[in-house]
Amino acid sequence: MSDNPSVQVIQTPNVLRLKVGGRFGGIDAAAIAKAEAALKSLSGNFTQWLNEELAKLDDARARVHTDGLTTETAELLYLRAHDLKGLGATYEFPIVTRIAGSLCKLIDDDDKRHSAPMFLVDAHIDAIKAAVRADIRDDSHPVGRKLAEELEERVRAFAA
Repeated sequence: MSDNPSVQVIQTPNVLRLKVGGRFGGIDAAAIAKAEAALKSLSGNFTQWLNEELAKLDDARARVHTDGLTTETAELLYLRAHDLKGLGATYEFPIVTRIAGSLCKLIDDDDKRHSAPMFLVDAHIDAIKAAVRADIRDDSHPVGRKLAEELEERVRAFAA
């Protein structure tokens, strides 16, 4: 340190430790195990819940086909796709998360949402439904991987 009186060193407290559990003793492994067990006990309902989410997505698509791609219908479609993006992996279908994420990218921007090609929206929804129907859970399945890659490439091309 310098003996220069015009230099002042300010020591700030380390609040990161407090924010990540230093004050509370860290992460409780037993609580995590209990939460994982609770989730596992619910896994028998995953297929039903996923099918309910797919029905909501299909209803949103039907509204787009009936009423056109309006601000309201596009927002509803986006919200349903976004829900599936978050729930796919939880329901043990990470491929659904991936494809729904691609659909979200296609329609997430308000400016481009109204010009999104409906055939590409339909392709995403049909791919999600097909993956669930055929029990294609992740992209280790060659058909699931190829389908997801192709849809993602089409979304990139549209965005460009």
